[in-house]
Amino acid sequence: MKTPLQFLFSLLLFLLTAINVYAAEKGVIRGKVVEEVGGLSIPFAVVSIFEATAEQPLQTIQTDEFGAFKFINLKSGIYKVKISYIGFTTLFVDEVTITPKEFDKNLGNLKLANEQSNLNEVVITAQKPVVEFGADMITYNVGSSVLAEGSTATDVLKNVPMVTVDIDGKASIAGKRSTRVFIDGKPSEYMTSNIADLLNVLPSDAIDKIEVMTNPPSKYSGDGEGILNIVMKKGFKVGFNGNVGVNVGLQGNTNANGNASYKGKNYNLSSSASYRHNIGNGNSESYRTNFFPDTTFYYNQFNNFDNTNNGGNFRLGFDWDINPKQNLRISTNYNANSSDRQSGNQFYYLNEEYIETRLRNQSNLGSGNNKNFVFNSDYSLQTDTSGGKLQIGITLNTNSNNDATSFNRAFAFPANLNPTLQQNQNEIANDGLTFNLDYDKPVFKKRDRIEFGLAYNYRKNDNDLFVENFNFNTQQFVTNQKLSNKFFFKENILASYASYNYRKEGWSLKGGLRAEYTNVNFDLSTGQQYNVNPYLSLFPNLSINRFFKRRYNLGATYSVRINRPRENALNPQINNADSLNISYGNPNLDPNYTHQMDVSFGAFGQKWSFTPRISYSVSSGVIERYRIVNPNGISESTFDNVGSNTRIALWLNGNFRPTNKITANGSFNIVQGSYSSTLNSSLNRDGLSYGATLGLSMQLPYKTAFESNINYNNNITAQGRNKGSIISSFGARKSFFKNTWSVRVSTSDPFGRRNNNSVSQGLNFISQNFSNNNSSNLNLSLNYRFTKIKSTKPTIPPPPSKQ
Repeated sequence: MKTPLQFLFSLLLFLLTAINVYAAEKGVIRGKVVEEVGGLSIPFAVVSIFEATAEQPLQTIQTDEFGAFKFINLKSGIYKVKISYIGFTTLFVDEVTITPKEFDKNLGNLKLANEQSNLNEVVITAQKPVVEFGADMITYNVGSSVLAEGSTATDVLKNVPMVTVDIDGKASIAGKRSTRVFIDGKPSEYMTSNIADLLNVLPSDAIDKIEVMTNPPSKYSGDGEGILNIVMKKGFKVGFNGNVGVNVGLQGNTNANGNASYKGKNYNLSSSASYRHNIGNGNSESYRTNFFPDTTFYYNQFNNFDNTNNGGNFRLGFDWDINPKQNLRISTNYNANSSDRQSGNQFYYLNEEYIETRLRNQSNLGSGNNKNFVFNSDYSLQTDTSGGKLQIGITLNTNSNNDATSFNRAFAFPANLNPTLQQNQNEIANDGLTFNLDYDKPVFKKRDRIEFGLAYNYRKNDNDLFVENFNFNTQQFVTNQKLSNKFFFKENILASYASYNYRKEGWSLKGGLRAEYTNVNFDLSTGQQYNVNPYLSLFPNLSINRFFKRRYNLGATYSVRINRPRENALNPQINNADSLNISYGNPNLDPNYTHQMDVSFGAFGQKWSFTPRISYSVSSGVIERYRIVNPNGISESTFDNVGSNTRIALWLNGNFRPTNKITANGSFNIVQGSYSSTLNSSLNRDGLSYGATLGLSMQLPYKTAFESNINYNNNITAQGRNKGSIISSFGARKSFFKNTWSVRVSTSDPFGRRNNNSVSQGLNFISQNFSNNNSSNLNLSLNYRFTKIKSTKPTIPPPPSKQ
């Protein structure tokens, strides 16, 4: 039997043990997220907690309406906390220790710095919602997407809300007629002759996020009605880390990619490389009825294609904190693509009684290669202790594209029509320079902010088209002087801007003005010269936002945008690859100006967000592809300023997170468009465009994740409508061995091939077009992540020697 002293000792030991156990399982980490400038709380910021060496978060929550957060039921140990919110740089708090004696850790006010540019680097190491909706921007976090793993930028863009990607790989914001694609804040069209080629080999594992900006501020070029900005990863962990992966599909498509980074005390090296082998095939049908005063006749066309593409991309970056006030960032990008193409066409000529009078068969063989190199350098300097910052950036690029195609045409009947054989050799070279100087500074006790800057863009394009026709009598190729020529294009744009941002007690008001002076000239080797008179354009930009009751946001914006005619639309070189449907550019195009206004509302809950928006725009001198049919039945397609366009759009965006492991997002848009043309009364038309996106992501037990996406778009054009089809994708991922290995299985369009159905109509014709391609596919991906953390333990000096 225990003595009273022994009993008291046992009781005390039990209580201490109980307290230790309680503390070990009841640890708390709390804090409050506020703005660095002004100290306003940030409700619904995303906060994640990790074990010190873990890759995946233990838990992810949002701050409440007062910006506060709290993690409970934590065991003793060392943790790290990550806080992120749209428009602010991500903040990390490392080495937060929970012990039995100190189990309630209050981190106090955690200040998030406002991103001076939404195009700056944002460091991401943890799981974030796949889609984040802001007042005037949507952010798609690529690293959080299962479907994005082991794919390319083109594949990722197909799953971004409000974004559509056509059959040629061109991406655009739904409802916007002119969308620009940026990479790390730089216009990508200056980087390659065909942005689709670059996006098709740019590995998704090297992409941090994609930003959809419907109303870019004055800092960015006035070109386009919206911007898709692809932000690349820069490397973010101390030490050496990266990943390698491979992706294979049942149709023969193959991807291989890898990226790595090393972060030292004040510098960071990052690199990525990828290879893509892609097989594409499909078919199309076109039925055209031609109306003339004395007759009606028909052209039916059946096409098929089979393409093989190979591409590689290599990126290298260096980021150096010279000192606490200076930073230098250098990056290079090189990509190369090659393609082999073969296709066949059958052209049926039918008379008014719908009787076939001629049948022409055409076979086409082609090959091409594209090489592109970009050098980019950015220097930033903190000019004073109040937060003034100067940034200088320069981008140099060079690009070459060579393409060779042969067209073999023969008539099945009547037999008296001669065959033709044609060869086209097309060489395109692009060179460009972009320079920008930006300065921003907080004023009035850091409540407000001023920004101003200068920019210069230079672009040169040389297009050499050489066409030969085979002479069957002499058995030799003869130069076609009418089609062979060289096109030389130069563009210089000098810009300046200034803006002021006012913030106080939930109000945010930003006004800016950008001026751009444009000088363009181009000519042909045939002696034709085109001089466009230099012109000055002003682009005002105004936005006002009111955040109230800590969970609602009301905003309005106004801006003016421009769509400048580029070389592909201006080049008068004739393309007769399809001799019944020839095309060429129009050197007399004028720029198109658009006035656009948005009113948005945002409601944010602990587990949901809803951000509807109404947009109204008026465009004059709209640049559209326009087609006419000649009395001989040959159609000519070119560009023109077809008239004016008025558009009102409703966008509904939402995000729902019933648990920390399930996220659903949806987007719906409906656009009423009204065309008015002085060129052609057949272009005067009204119509609706509409589209929807639905996404679901789930973190399942046993380190498994699932994601699905469904998209649909249906849009009107100047001469008809592009009837959309449903695009779907599903994927599941399983992680192994402490998340270092992962396997992903995904499928695209499992319910059938992607179909496209369009109608085009003019004064004397109506055409219906149907096409489909091999979009249905099943893919298997294997990915390995490696990390080697560099020790940062302080050196302990030896004890002093005894005298």
